[in-house]
Amino acid sequence: MALVTGVPLLVGVLQVPHPSSAQAAPSGSRTVDVTINAMSPSAPAKDDKVTFSGTLTNDGNTTVTDAHVGMNRGPSLNGRSSIETASKRTGYLASVDGKEIDGHTAKIGKLEPGASRRFTLSVPVKDLDLGDDGVYQVGVSLSGRTQAAPYEQVLGIDHTFLPWQKADADKKTQLTYLWPLISSTHLTAETDADAQQTPVFRNDDLAAELAPGGRLQKMVALGRNLPVTFVIDPDLLATVDAMTKSYKVNGPDGPMGKNQAVAKQWLHDLEESVKTHEVIALPFADPDLASLAHHGRSVPSALSHLGPATELAGRTVDTILGVKARTDFAWPVDGAIDSSIVDVATSAGAHNVITRSDSLRETGGLPYTPTAARPIGGGNTAIVADRGLSRAFEGDLSKAGDATHAVQEFLAQTQMINLQAPDRQRSIVVAPQRMPSAGQAQAMAAALRALESGRWTQPLNLSGAAKAEPDRAATRRVPSGAAYPGSLRRQELPTDAFRQIQDTQAALDDFQVILAQPERVVTPFGNAIMREMSTEWRGDAVGATAYRNSVRSYLDGLTKKVHLIQKSDATLSGRSATIPVTVQNNLVQGVEDMTLELRSSQSNRLDVGEAQRIKVDGGHSQSFKFDTTANANGRAWVTAQLYTSDGKPYGDPMTFQVNVTEITATVMLVIAGGVLLLVLAGVRIYLQRKRAAAQRAEDGSEGDDGEGPADEEDTDGDNGGTDGDDPEQPSDPTPDTGSENSDPSGSGEKVDR
Repeated sequence: MALVTGVPLLVGVLQVPHPSSAQAAPSGSRTVDVTINAMSPSAPAKDDKVTFSGTLTNDGNTTVTDAHVGMNRGPSLNGRSSIETASKRTGYLASVDGKEIDGHTAKIGKLEPGASRRFTLSVPVKDLDLGDDGVYQVGVSLSGRTQAAPYEQVLGIDHTFLPWQKADADKKTQLTYLWPLISSTHLTAETDADAQQTPVFRNDDLAAELAPGGRLQKMVALGRNLPVTFVIDPDLLATVDAMTKSYKVNGPDGPMGKNQAVAKQWLHDLEESVKTHEVIALPFADPDLASLAHHGRSVPSALSHLGPATELAGRTVDTILGVKARTDFAWPVDGAIDSSIVDVATSAGAHNVITRSDSLRETGGLPYTPTAARPIGGGNTAIVADRGLSRAFEGDLSKAGDATHAVQEFLAQTQMINLQAPDRQRSIVVAPQRMPSAGQAQAMAAALRALESGRWTQPLNLSGAAKAEPDRAATRRVPSGAAYPGSLRRQELPTDAFRQIQDTQAALDDFQVILAQPERVVTPFGNAIMREMSTEWRGDAVGATAYRNSVRSYLDGLTKKVHLIQKSDATLSGRSATIPVTVQNNLVQGVEDMTLELRSSQSNRLDVGEAQRIKVDGGHSQSFKFDTTANANGRAWVTAQLYTSDGKPYGDPMTFQVNVTEITATVMLVIAGGVLLLVLAGVRIYLQRKRAAAQRAEDGSEGDDGEGPADEEDTDGDNGGTDGDDPEQPSDPTPDTGSENSDPSGSGEKVDR
């Protein structure tokens, strides 16, 4: 049906909000909201019939009568910027939208205020009167009458794009589409105290992303049959792999996770998908390269995590998916780079940096979009993703109308790129948002499927794009730090965050050297430290700080499980003694290669002996005895300290007091009592012997008087007692024994006895 042109003023000023517009219809407006929910085919050929389906909603306060839906075709657009401008137009303009296609309308009839109705409209391509190859803006409009305006007029319209290509292009644009599999941080540094080291998750939210209909499930299912390059954060693979086994969950979804089946199915589907696709592995946990470059470089050892993260990335993908992934590509946030970011990105072996055209801007006035690959010096290549195509599917695309508009604009832009220089083949790269929603993923897939006809594009993986011949006139100079967007810089991790990361790493290094099985701690904590630098934390300073604090708090708790048990004050009696000191190990594994040392506050008074090498099994305590020597009486403070094998103090020191008493009062009493007993025993023995000797002496005198044997001996001995041989010595028949017998020790005979 032909448009009524008798009221051009009214028709020209009528504006109908685009379904994605945030502006509401003006109060009292008698307009109809038209939304195109689907267009098929998205890029029609000459023999096709274009079918539109959608919804109509009467936003006015009067009934629309005699209504019908028709199609309008505007002129072809003349460049990429004109497509962007046209996408923002929301109203009907006869001079731009053109006339309604005759003979192809859908009758609606009456539409009450607030009422909605679905519609379907089909128009053969041959009736659209399309001319040369190009991008045409088309519209689906609703015309009808109202009580206030009883003449036919356009009451609402929705616009979209129709890319038109009569035949395959001679030089097709090579299109590389990155398909990111990245998620937020779900694993903590904690593992359960069991032999299996059961992992502990922050929450169980990842299960919803992996389940049917979830974001990550859609990404894998859709990407399997699309010409894309998978870009994977290996931390996601490690996390899902941990979910396939027993795992614990903090919060209301715990304590035990129950989504092993979902995780197993997702990994299986991904493993099947990547068999026919190129895989790019980002450094483990997708570190924020810009934050490292701008704030981490001033912190010693901050950049040292990037190399291990890159090495771990390749091993993780190979182990879990069984494919060899490329690890020489770096992808800064939003593709924004400066010279410091490039230096950091390439420091760990990534010679290809994925940037974006709004960062590496064209200044040479090229009339076409140049090839993505650009040499930037030092053997490095910048892969410049197209900004417009990369951002084509941002925003909320959960509504069919919004998704359809995004798809058609993407197709229009890709065709316009090809039309810019149809005799020059170029390689274009698309790097979408890092974590597309399910709706965004479906829209991206719809656009790529529409390009499968290959009339103006052909697929190319990222490795091929990196090797493409660069345009000589394309920009190659990396921008300075001053050109880095302030909005992105404000979201970066601060320097203090990297200092905290460094302190945590130092604490981990000191802890692992004492462990019998250090890998049980180094692996979960090392991965957690890498996650602390993830791009996930952009714009979430509170969450980033909380995660870093939780990692450090848990590590401190483990280190404190190996400690000295406080000892009470002791008294040391005598010149030497043994002092026991107990080490408690509440870890599930043993500790070894540690040294326990005692130090005396007054070594001239108390020598506490040599340091001892210690080893304590998990879940046990053990006492170690120190031989001490006292040199003087008095009090001395003794400090016990554990040391690691490299001589660093471990844990808090333990101090106790020793009272040195060389000879105590109690010991003196004991000794005095012993001496007294010895003296009394000696006196008793002496008296007993004296009485015995006296008794023997008395018994000897009585024998001489009665029996007289001594007289006989004396007579014989003197040889002349009675016969008078010595006249000068008189004979004495009675021997003098009085003085000799009165002295017990006087005669030699008594001593012999």
